[in-house]
Amino acid sequence: MQEGSKSVRLGTLIALMVEEGQDWKQVEIPAPESTMAGGPPAPPPATPAVAPVSHAPGTQTFQLRLSPAARHILDTHGLDPGKVNPSGPRGIFTKEDALNLLKQTATQAPVAPTAAPSPRTPAAEQPPKTSATLPASPPRQPSSTASFTDIPASTVRRVIAKRLMESKTTIPHAYGTVDCDLGAVLQLRKDLAKDEIKVSVNDFIIKAVAVTLKEMPEVNVTWQPEGPLPLDTIHISIAVATDRGLITPIIRDAASKGVQQISADAKALAQKARDGKLLPEEYQGGSFCISNLGMFGISGFSAVINPPQACILAVGMSRPEVTPVQEPDGSLTLRRQQLMTVTLSSDGRLVDDQLASQFLIKFKANLENPQRMALA
Repeated sequence: MQEGSKSVRLGTLIALMVEEGQDWKQVEIPAPESTMAGGPPAPPPATPAVAPVSHAPGTQTFQLRLSPAARHILDTHGLDPGKVNPSGPRGIFTKEDALNLLKQTATQAPVAPTAAPSPRTPAAEQPPKTSATLPASPPRQPSSTASFTDIPASTVRRVIAKRLMESKTTIPHAYGTVDCDLGAVLQLRKDLAKDEIKVSVNDFIIKAVAVTLKEMPEVNVTWQPEGPLPLDTIHISIAVATDRGLITPIIRDAASKGVQQISADAKALAQKARDGKLLPEEYQGGSFCISNLGMFGISGFSAVINPPQACILAVGMSRPEVTPVQEPDGSLTLRRQQLMTVTLSSDGRLVDDQLASQFLIKFKANLENPQRMALA
Protein backbone atom coordinates (compact mmCIF):
# COMPACT_ATOMS: atom_id res chain seq x y z
CA MET A 1 0.00 0.00 0.00
CA GLN A 2 1.21 3.52 -0.78
CA GLU A 3 2.24 5.81 2.05
CA GLY A 4 -0.68 7.93 3.23
CA SER A 5 -3.33 5.47 2.00
CA LYS A 6 -6.66 5.87 3.77
CA SER A 7 -9.56 3.52 4.59
CA VAL A 8 -7.37 0.41 4.49
CA ARG A 9 -9.30 -2.58 5.84
CA LEU A 10 -7.86 -4.66 8.65
CA GLY A 11 -6.06 -7.72 7.36
CA THR A 12 -5.00 -6.05 4.11
CA LEU A 13 -1.42 -6.75 3.03
CA ILE A 14 0.37 -3.40 3.31
CA ALA A 15 4.04 -4.38 3.01
CA LEU A 16 6.30 -7.18 1.88
CA MET A 17 9.59 -8.00 3.57
CA VAL A 18 12.31 -9.64 1.47
CA GLU A 19 15.75 -11.04 2.10
CA GLU A 20 18.82 -8.87 1.84
CA GLY A 21 19.74 -8.28 -1.80
CA GLN A 22 16.29 -9.15 -3.14
CA ASP A 23 14.35 -6.62 -5.20
CA TRP A 24 10.86 -6.43 -3.72
CA LYS A 25 9.48 -5.40 -7.10
CA GLN A 26 10.45 -8.81 -8.50
CA VAL A 27 8.91 -10.78 -5.65
CA GLU A 28 5.48 -12.14 -6.39
CA ILE A 29 3.04 -11.07 -3.70
CA PRO A 30 1.39 -14.19 -2.30
CA ALA A 31 -2.35 -14.56 -2.35
CA PRO A 32 -4.08 -14.46 1.05
CA GLU A 33 -4.14 -17.73 3.02
CA SER A 34 -1.70 -19.38 0.63
CA THR A 35 2.04 -19.75 0.23
CA MET A 36 3.75 -19.24 -3.12
CA ALA A 37 6.35 -21.82 -4.04
CA GLY A 38 9.80 -20.53 -3.37
CA GLY A 39 8.52 -17.25 -1.90
CA PRO A 40 7.84 -16.01 1.58
CA PRO A 41 4.68 -17.22 3.29
CA ALA A 42 1.65 -14.99 3.02
CA PRO A 43 0.85 -13.10 6.20
CA PRO A 44 -2.33 -14.42 7.78
CA PRO A 45 -5.30 -12.04 7.70
CA ALA A 46 -6.12 -10.31 10.93
CA THR A 47 -8.48 -12.66 12.74
CA PRO A 48 -10.66 -11.30 15.51
CA ALA A 49 -10.45 -12.84 18.93
CA VAL A 50 -12.30 -16.13 19.39
CA ALA A 51 -14.36 -16.80 22.49
CA PRO A 52 -16.34 -19.84 23.60
CA VAL A 53 -20.10 -19.50 23.63
CA SER A 54 -22.28 -21.62 25.89
CA HIS A 55 -25.79 -22.54 24.79
CA ALA A 56 -28.70 -24.11 26.57
CA PRO A 57 -28.18 -27.62 28.02
CA GLY A 58 -28.25 -30.27 25.39
CA THR A 59 -26.99 -28.05 22.59
CA GLN A 60 -23.52 -28.02 21.13
CA THR A 61 -20.89 -25.46 22.19
CA PHE A 62 -19.00 -23.74 19.36
CA GLN A 63 -16.44 -20.99 18.95
CA LEU A 64 -17.47 -17.39 18.23
CA ARG A 65 -15.22 -14.81 16.57
CA LEU A 66 -15.20 -11.48 18.45
CA SER A 67 -13.91 -8.10 17.37
CA PRO A 68 -11.61 -6.45 19.97
CA ALA A 69 -14.19 -3.75 20.75
CA ALA A 70 -16.94 -6.34 21.20
CA ARG A 71 -14.75 -8.45 23.51
CA HIS A 72 -14.05 -5.38 25.67
CA ILE A 73 -17.76 -4.59 26.06
CA LEU A 74 -18.66 -8.22 26.81
CA ASP A 75 -15.89 -8.62 29.39
CA THR A 76 -16.70 -5.29 31.06
CA HIS A 77 -20.39 -6.04 31.55
CA GLY A 78 -20.23 -9.83 31.83
CA LEU A 79 -22.50 -10.45 28.84
CA ASP A 80 -23.15 -13.74 27.03
CA PRO A 81 -22.61 -13.27 23.28
CA GLY A 82 -24.66 -16.36 22.51
CA LYS A 83 -27.88 -14.38 23.00
CA VAL A 84 -27.35 -12.31 19.84
CA ASN A 85 -26.68 -13.49 16.32
CA PRO A 86 -23.44 -12.03 14.90
CA SER A 87 -23.97 -9.50 12.12
CA GLY A 88 -20.40 -9.01 10.94
CA PRO A 89 -18.78 -10.46 7.85
CA ARG A 90 -17.92 -14.16 8.10
CA GLY A 91 -19.89 -14.43 11.34
CA ILE A 92 -17.84 -11.91 13.34
CA PHE A 93 -19.47 -10.63 16.52
CA THR A 94 -19.09 -6.83 16.12
CA LYS A 95 -19.11 -3.88 18.48
CA GLU A 96 -22.66 -3.03 17.36
CA ASP A 97 -23.78 -6.54 18.28
CA ALA A 98 -22.29 -6.09 21.75
CA LEU A 99 -24.02 -2.72 22.20
CA ASN A 100 -27.36 -4.20 21.13
CA LEU A 101 -26.92 -7.03 23.60
CA LEU A 102 -26.06 -4.52 26.33
CA LYS A 103 -29.25 -2.56 25.61
CA GLN A 104 -31.36 -5.73 25.72
CA THR A 105 -29.79 -6.77 29.01
CA ALA A 106 -30.42 -3.34 30.51
CA THR A 107 -34.10 -3.36 29.56
CA GLN A 108 -34.68 -6.97 30.61
CA ALA A 109 -32.73 -6.91 33.89
CA PRO A 110 -35.24 -7.56 36.74
CA VAL A 111 -35.05 -5.39 39.80
CA ALA A 112 -35.42 -7.47 42.93
CA PRO A 113 -37.44 -5.61 45.58
CA THR A 114 -36.12 -5.51 49.10
CA ALA A 115 -38.26 -7.79 51.22
CA ALA A 116 -39.65 -6.10 54.29
CA PRO A 117 -39.33 -8.14 57.52
CA SER A 118 -42.54 -9.71 58.83
CA PRO A 119 -43.81 -7.93 61.91
CA ARG A 120 -44.40 -11.34 63.58
CA THR A 121 -40.82 -12.47 62.98
CA PRO A 122 -38.39 -11.54 65.77
CA ALA A 123 -35.51 -9.41 64.61
CA ALA A 124 -33.05 -12.04 65.81
CA GLU A 125 -34.61 -14.62 63.51
CA GLN A 126 -34.56 -12.49 60.35
CA PRO A 127 -31.95 -13.54 57.79
CA PRO A 128 -29.04 -11.13 57.42
CA LYS A 129 -29.14 -8.83 54.41
CA THR A 130 -26.74 -9.66 51.61
CA SER A 131 -25.93 -8.02 48.33
CA ALA A 132 -28.32 -10.46 46.65
CA THR A 133 -31.30 -8.88 48.42
CA LEU A 134 -30.41 -5.30 47.37
CA PRO A 135 -31.92 -3.70 44.24
CA ALA A 136 -29.88 -4.53 41.18
CA SER A 137 -28.23 -1.52 39.51
CA PRO A 138 -28.56 -1.58 35.73
CA PRO A 139 -25.19 -1.69 33.99
CA ARG A 140 -23.85 1.64 32.77
CA GLN A 141 -24.30 1.93 29.06
CA PRO A 142 -21.34 3.22 27.06
CA SER A 143 -21.81 6.36 25.06
CA SER A 144 -22.77 6.01 21.45
CA THR A 145 -20.05 5.65 18.88
CA ALA A 146 -18.39 9.05 18.53
CA SER A 147 -18.10 10.46 15.03
CA PHE A 148 -15.11 12.44 13.83
CA THR A 149 -13.73 14.00 10.69
CA ASP A 150 -10.13 13.80 9.53
CA ILE A 151 -8.90 17.30 8.64
CA PRO A 152 -5.77 17.11 6.48
CA ALA A 153 -3.06 19.62 7.43
CA SER A 154 -2.36 22.32 4.89
CA THR A 155 1.15 22.99 3.63
CA VAL A 156 1.35 26.16 5.73
CA ARG A 157 0.18 24.29 8.84
CA ARG A 158 2.78 21.56 8.28
CA VAL A 159 5.56 24.17 7.99
CA ILE A 160 4.35 25.92 11.16
CA ALA A 161 4.25 22.65 13.07
CA LYS A 162 7.73 21.67 11.91
CA ARG A 163 9.28 25.03 12.80
CA LEU A 164 7.60 25.29 16.21
CA MET A 165 8.64 21.75 17.10
CA GLU A 166 12.18 22.53 15.97
CA SER A 167 12.14 25.72 18.06
CA LYS A 168 10.94 24.18 21.32
CA THR A 169 13.18 21.12 21.06
CA THR A 170 16.43 22.73 19.88
CA ILE A 171 16.42 26.31 21.20
CA PRO A 172 16.96 27.00 24.93
CA HIS A 173 14.29 29.66 25.54
CA ALA A 174 14.87 32.34 28.18
CA TYR A 175 12.24 34.91 29.14
CA GLY A 176 12.26 38.48 30.45
CA THR A 177 9.30 40.81 31.10
CA VAL A 178 9.01 44.57 31.52
CA ASP A 179 6.16 47.13 31.71
CA CYS A 180 6.29 50.13 29.35
CA ASP A 181 4.43 53.42 29.83
CA LEU A 182 2.58 54.32 26.61
CA GLY A 183 1.59 57.82 27.73
CA ALA A 184 3.95 59.66 25.37
CA VAL A 185 3.15 57.36 22.40
CA LEU A 186 -0.59 57.77 22.87
CA GLN A 187 -0.26 61.56 23.07
CA LEU A 188 1.90 61.62 19.93
CA ARG A 189 -0.68 59.51 18.10
CA LYS A 190 -3.36 62.06 18.96
CA ASP A 191 -1.18 64.90 17.70
CA LEU A 192 -0.46 63.06 14.44
CA ALA A 193 -4.15 62.24 13.97
CA LYS A 194 -4.90 66.00 13.89
CA ASP A 195 -2.74 66.15 10.76
CA GLU A 196 -4.54 63.12 9.28
CA ILE A 197 -1.57 60.83 10.01
CA LYS A 198 -2.87 57.55 11.37
CA VAL A 199 -0.39 55.17 12.95
CA SER A 200 -0.86 52.41 15.50
CA VAL A 201 0.88 51.61 18.77
CA ASN A 202 2.28 48.52 17.06
CA ASP A 203 4.01 50.75 14.50
CA PHE A 204 5.84 52.51 17.32
CA ILE A 205 6.75 49.12 18.83
CA ILE A 206 8.28 48.02 15.51
CA LYS A 207 10.27 51.24 15.31
CA ALA A 208 11.42 50.90 18.94
CA VAL A 209 12.62 47.32 18.38
CA ALA A 210 14.49 48.31 15.20
CA VAL A 211 16.20 51.28 16.87
CA THR A 212 17.17 49.14 19.88
CA LEU A 213 18.68 46.49 17.57
CA LYS A 214 20.68 49.24 15.85
CA GLU A 215 21.98 50.37 19.25
CA MET A 216 22.69 46.75 20.30
CA PRO A 217 23.93 44.86 17.22
CA GLU A 218 25.01 41.96 19.44
CA VAL A 219 21.31 41.03 19.73
CA ASN A 220 20.82 41.18 15.96
CA VAL A 221 22.28 37.72 15.39
CA THR A 222 21.22 34.28 14.27
CA TRP A 223 22.39 30.77 15.14
CA GLN A 224 24.19 28.73 12.51
CA PRO A 225 25.59 25.18 12.85
CA GLU A 226 29.07 26.63 13.25
CA GLY A 227 27.98 29.27 15.81
CA PRO A 228 26.60 32.85 16.05
CA LEU A 229 26.23 34.84 12.84
CA PRO A 230 25.93 38.66 13.11
CA LEU A 231 23.36 40.19 10.76
CA ASP A 232 24.08 43.37 8.81
CA THR A 233 20.40 44.19 8.20
CA ILE A 234 17.50 44.94 10.55
CA HIS A 235 14.38 43.26 9.15
CA ILE A 236 11.49 43.01 11.62
CA SER A 237 9.01 40.14 11.25
CA ILE A 238 5.45 40.80 12.42
CA ALA A 239 3.13 37.89 13.23
CA VAL A 240 -0.14 38.02 11.28
CA ALA A 241 -3.01 35.57 11.85
CA THR A 242 -4.65 34.23 8.69
CA ASP A 243 -7.20 31.53 7.89
CA ARG A 244 -4.31 29.25 6.90
CA GLY A 245 -2.29 29.87 10.06
CA LEU A 246 0.24 32.33 11.44
CA ILE A 247 2.66 33.95 9.01
CA THR A 248 5.35 36.58 9.60
CA PRO A 249 5.75 39.20 6.85
CA ILE A 250 8.87 41.37 7.13
CA ILE A 251 9.33 45.14 7.50
CA ARG A 252 12.69 45.54 5.81
CA ASP A 253 15.27 48.06 7.02
CA ALA A 254 12.86 49.16 9.74
CA ALA A 255 15.49 51.17 11.63
CA SER A 256 15.90 53.58 8.72
CA LYS A 257 12.15 54.09 8.17
CA GLY A 258 9.83 56.54 9.84
CA VAL A 259 6.80 55.38 11.81
CA GLN A 260 4.44 56.49 9.04
CA GLN A 261 6.30 54.41 6.43
CA ILE A 262 6.42 51.44 8.81
CA SER A 263 2.65 51.75 9.25
CA ALA A 264 2.04 51.76 5.49
CA ASP A 265 4.31 48.74 4.95
CA ALA A 266 2.72 46.79 7.82
CA LYS A 267 -0.83 47.35 6.53
CA ALA A 268 0.07 46.33 2.99
CA LEU A 269 1.93 43.21 4.09
CA ALA A 270 -0.81 42.16 6.52
CA GLN A 271 -3.42 42.40 3.77
CA LYS A 272 -1.27 40.38 1.36
CA ALA A 273 -0.76 37.77 4.08
CA ARG A 274 -4.52 37.38 4.63
CA ASP A 275 -5.07 37.16 0.86
CA GLY A 276 -2.33 34.53 0.54
CA LYS A 277 -0.34 36.67 -1.90
CA LEU A 278 2.93 37.10 0.00
CA LEU A 279 6.08 36.41 -1.97
CA PRO A 280 8.75 34.22 -0.32
CA GLU A 281 11.11 37.18 0.10
CA GLU A 282 8.34 39.03 1.96
CA TYR A 283 8.18 36.52 4.82
CA GLN A 284 11.63 34.87 4.82
CA GLY A 285 14.84 36.26 6.27
CA GLY A 286 13.69 38.40 9.21
CA SER A 287 16.12 39.06 12.06
CA PHE A 288 13.66 39.70 14.93
CA CYS A 289 9.96 38.90 15.39
CA ILE A 290 7.10 40.74 17.14
CA SER A 291 3.85 39.03 18.15
CA ASN A 292 1.14 41.40 19.42
CA LEU A 293 -1.97 39.90 21.04
CA GLY A 294 -2.94 43.07 22.87
CA MET A 295 -5.78 43.76 20.44
CA PHE A 296 -7.32 40.41 21.49
CA GLY A 297 -7.40 41.38 25.17
CA ILE A 298 -4.34 39.31 26.19
CA SER A 299 -2.56 41.03 29.07
CA GLY A 300 0.74 39.18 28.62
CA PHE A 301 2.19 35.96 27.21
CA SER A 302 5.40 34.23 26.12
CA ALA A 303 5.96 33.56 22.42
CA VAL A 304 7.93 30.80 20.71
CA ILE A 305 11.08 31.86 18.88
CA ASN A 306 10.88 31.66 15.10
CA PRO A 307 14.13 29.92 14.01
CA PRO A 308 16.73 30.82 12.90
CA GLN A 309 15.99 34.13 14.66
CA ALA A 310 17.33 34.70 18.18
CA CYS A 311 14.45 36.64 19.76
CA ILE A 312 10.73 37.31 19.66
CA LEU A 313 8.87 40.04 21.56
CA ALA A 314 5.40 39.18 22.89
CA VAL A 315 3.21 42.27 23.35
CA GLY A 316 0.15 42.41 25.59
CA MET A 317 -2.68 44.92 25.90
CA SER A 318 -2.29 48.31 27.57
CA ARG A 319 -4.01 49.05 30.87
CA PRO A 320 -4.40 52.12 33.08
CA GLU A 321 -2.68 51.94 36.46
CA VAL A 322 -1.93 54.38 39.25
CA THR A 323 1.66 53.83 40.32
CA PRO A 324 4.10 55.63 42.64
CA VAL A 325 6.72 57.54 40.65
CA GLN A 326 9.94 58.96 42.07
CA GLU A 327 10.44 62.62 41.23
CA PRO A 328 13.89 64.17 40.54
CA ASP A 329 14.00 65.51 44.08
CA GLY A 330 13.55 61.98 45.49
CA SER A 331 9.92 62.35 46.54
CA LEU A 332 7.21 59.87 45.53
CA THR A 333 4.01 60.93 43.80
CA LEU A 334 1.10 58.95 42.41
CA ARG A 335 0.76 59.10 38.67
CA ARG A 336 -1.73 57.51 36.28
CA GLN A 337 0.08 55.49 33.63
CA GLN A 338 -1.00 53.48 30.59
CA LEU A 339 1.15 50.38 31.00
CA MET A 340 1.82 47.60 28.49
CA THR A 341 3.56 44.31 29.35
CA VAL A 342 6.11 42.93 26.88
CA THR A 343 7.98 39.63 27.22
CA LEU A 344 11.19 38.87 25.37
CA SER A 345 11.86 35.24 24.46
CA SER A 346 15.55 34.88 23.64
CA ASP A 347 17.85 32.10 22.50
CA GLY A 348 20.11 31.44 25.48
CA ARG A 349 22.94 30.36 23.18
CA LEU A 350 23.10 33.85 21.64
CA VAL A 351 21.42 36.29 24.03
CA ASP A 352 22.11 35.59 27.68
CA ASP A 353 20.03 36.96 30.55
CA GLN A 354 22.16 40.08 31.05
CA LEU A 355 22.08 40.98 27.35
CA ALA A 356 18.32 40.35 27.20
CA SER A 357 17.80 42.61 30.24
CA GLN A 358 19.81 45.41 28.63
CA PHE A 359 17.77 45.07 25.45
CA LEU A 360 14.49 45.39 27.36
CA ILE A 361 15.72 48.44 29.29
CA LYS A 362 16.73 50.23 26.07
CA PHE A 363 13.56 49.19 24.29
CA LYS A 364 11.49 50.60 27.16
CA ALA A 365 13.43 53.88 27.05
CA ASN A 366 12.95 54.20 23.28
CA LEU A 367 9.23 53.44 23.38
CA GLU A 368 8.56 55.79 26.29
CA ASN A 369 10.45 58.60 24.51
CA PRO A 370 9.23 58.52 20.90
CA GLN A 371 10.93 61.87 20.10
CA ARG A 372 14.29 60.39 21.12
CA MET A 373 13.53 57.32 19.02
CA ALA A 374 12.80 59.48 15.99
CA LEU A 375 16.27 60.99 16.26
CA ALA A 376 18.05 57.62 16.61
